[in-house]
Amino acid sequence: MKRDFLPVSKQDLAKRNIKQLDFVYVVGEAYVDHSSFGHAIISRVLEDAGYTVGIISLPDWHTKDDFMKLGKPRLGFLCSAGNMDSMVNRYTVNKKTRSQDSYAPGGKAGMRPDRATVVYCNRIREAYGNIPIIIGGVEASLRRFAHYDYWDNKVRRSVLFDSRADLLIYGMGEHQIVEIANLLKGGTDVHSITDVDGTAYIAHQVPDDAQVIPSFEENVESKEKYALSCKLQYEHYGKQAQKHGDRWLIVNKPSAPLTTEEMDKVYSLPYMRTYHPMYEKDGGVPAIEEVKFSITSSRGCFGSCNFCSIAFHQGRKISVRSHKSISDEVKIMVKDPDFKGYISDVGGPTANFRISPCSKKTPCPTKKCLYPTPCDNMKIDHSDYLKLLRKLRKIEGVKKVFIRSGIRYDYLIYDKNTEFFEELCKYHISGQLRVAPEHISDNVLKYMGKPGKDVYNRFVNKFYQINKKIGMEQYVVPYLMSSHPGSTLNDAIALAEYLRDNNLNPEQVQDFYPTPGTISTCMYYTEIDPKTMEKVYVPKTFEEKQMQRALLQYKKPENKRLVEKALKIADREDLIGFSGKCLINLKGGVKNGKDIGRKGSFSKNKRPIKGTSGKPKKRR
Repeated sequence: MKRDFLPVSKQDLAKRNIKQLDFVYVVGEAYVDHSSFGHAIISRVLEDAGYTVGIISLPDWHTKDDFMKLGKPRLGFLCSAGNMDSMVNRYTVNKKTRSQDSYAPGGKAGMRPDRATVVYCNRIREAYGNIPIIIGGVEASLRRFAHYDYWDNKVRRSVLFDSRADLLIYGMGEHQIVEIANLLKGGTDVHSITDVDGTAYIAHQVPDDAQVIPSFEENVESKEKYALSCKLQYEHYGKQAQKHGDRWLIVNKPSAPLTTEEMDKVYSLPYMRTYHPMYEKDGGVPAIEEVKFSITSSRGCFGSCNFCSIAFHQGRKISVRSHKSISDEVKIMVKDPDFKGYISDVGGPTANFRISPCSKKTPCPTKKCLYPTPCDNMKIDHSDYLKLLRKLRKIEGVKKVFIRSGIRYDYLIYDKNTEFFEELCKYHISGQLRVAPEHISDNVLKYMGKPGKDVYNRFVNKFYQINKKIGMEQYVVPYLMSSHPGSTLNDAIALAEYLRDNNLNPEQVQDFYPTPGTISTCMYYTEIDPKTMEKVYVPKTFEEKQMQRALLQYKKPENKRLVEKALKIADREDLIGFSGKCLINLKGGVKNGKDIGRKGSFSKNKRPIKGTSGKPKKRR
C-alpha cells in the first residue's frame, strides 16, 4: 500500500474502504506525521499492530460535532492535549496569553481549550456515551496524581477524574497502547483492564500490593501532606493508590523502557515526516521546522533536575536506537528536496546520555546519579555516541551534524577521556554551545538538583582550552533561570555579579515556571523541600520575581529601577556607584539607550562575548 497520511475525514475512509475505524485519536495540535509528535507515534504503532486509526486534530470543542466526523470507532477513543501541556502552551509564566502556538496551523493561537484533555473527553462522552476513552501524552502523564495547578493556584484532582476517561497512559506509551488494544479487541471490558504497567485507572477498592499515599482531600488541606505525596511519587516505583472522595486512583508501576530493537521499530514506521497537506493554506505548522531534520537517538534522563518533568514522564532509564536505525533515517532525510546538508540535532532529553548510568534495573529511589557528585557506580562513557556521530558525518549529502538538544556539561566534564569533548567543539557546534547551568548560587543549585558552580566553571575553562588547542573561537552561552524556589534576592545578586565578572550579557532568561508534576513545583506551592521535608524560601510576589529577573539583565536601561530597588532591599548599595564593579553604574548615566559608563565588555584574556560590544570572529 502506498505510504500516506492517516485518515482525517470520511472521504479518506472511503478511499481506504474503511467502514469503521478501530480507534479515533483526538489531539490538541495539528496533525504532523513525524516521529517527534506523540500522536503520530502512537497511531503508527497501532497501525503496525494491525489496527485502523483516524486523526481528529484541533477539534472545535464548543460542540460535539467535530468529535463525530469520523464516526464511532469500534474499540475506542484516544485523547491527548499534544506535545505540551495545554496550559503551558497557551500561557506565559506571568499567566498572559501567548500570541502564537507553533503546534497550530500557521502558528495561530487559541485553537485549543484550556485543559484540553478534560474538555475533549467530556465532548466525546456527550457524543458517544460510555465508549472507551484512553488518555495519554504529557498533560495526562504529569497530571496523573492530584496535583498543584499554577493557573488555578489550587490542588486539582487527577486528570482521570475530571476527564471521565477510563484509562490513563503515562510515559511514552507504545507498550501500553498495543496491550490495551489487544485486550479490547479480545472483548475485555475497558473497566477490567487494571494490570497494564504504565497506566492508571479508577477503582472502588485498594489492591493489596499498592502503596497508599495521602488522598486528594489531604493534599488540599495540608501542604505537608502534599509534599509527602510528591516525595512518595518520586521514590516509589511500584503500584500506588490515592483516594479521591469515595473512589481510588490506582497508578500501576511504570512500563519497561523500550529495548533498542523496539526503539528501532518505532522510528522505522512509515511516517510522512511532515504536516498534513490540509494545512498548506495556513502556511504549514511552525513546529515542524525545529525537528524536520533532527534525529531522536535516545529517551529518558538520569539527570533528574527538580524543575524538569522528563524523569516523571519518560523515566530515568535510557533507551537508545541502534547506529543502523539512525543512519537509515539520515539516508531518508538526505533525499528530502528541502534538506541542505545540515542535521539540526542528534539527541534526546539529554543528547550525551547514550548509555544507562549503571547496571541497576530500577533507579535508586532516594539518590540522584549526578547530584551532588557522580555516584560511585555510575558509568561515564561517550564512546558509543562518538562512534555514532562519526558515522553520520560520513554519510553522503551530510555537511554538518549539530547537537542542540542539550549537553549535560557535568557528565561531560567528569569523563576523563576528552576525545568526545574535542570532537564536539570541532565538528558539532557552530560558534556557540548552549548549556544549562541555570544558576551559580550553590544554595539555589541545591534546590534545583544541579551540581555546584565549580563544576560549571571547570567545564567552561575546559571548553575554552579545547577551542584554543584546535584553533577555533567559539563561546559558551548559558541558560539561566530566575526565581526558582530557594532563590533569595542575595542569590540573584550573586548571579548578577557572576555575569558582570565574566562579561556575560544574557539576551534571554527564564523565570521559573511551576508546571505540573515536578519537585520544584511542589516546593513552589508548599514552601517545603519534599526530599527533606524542610522549609524552603520561595519568591512568589510579582515584584520580587521581576526584580530577580531584572538582576540577570541588569545592563538593560529599562531594568535600572528594579535593579536599584533590589540592591537597596538586600542592603547591597555598595553595587550602586561609580566603580566598574557596580551593577548600577552612575558614571556617565544613560545615553541613547546605552550605559555610557562602561567601556566595552571583554574578559580578562580579551575574548569578546556575544551580546556585548565585542564581535566574535567567524569560525575558521
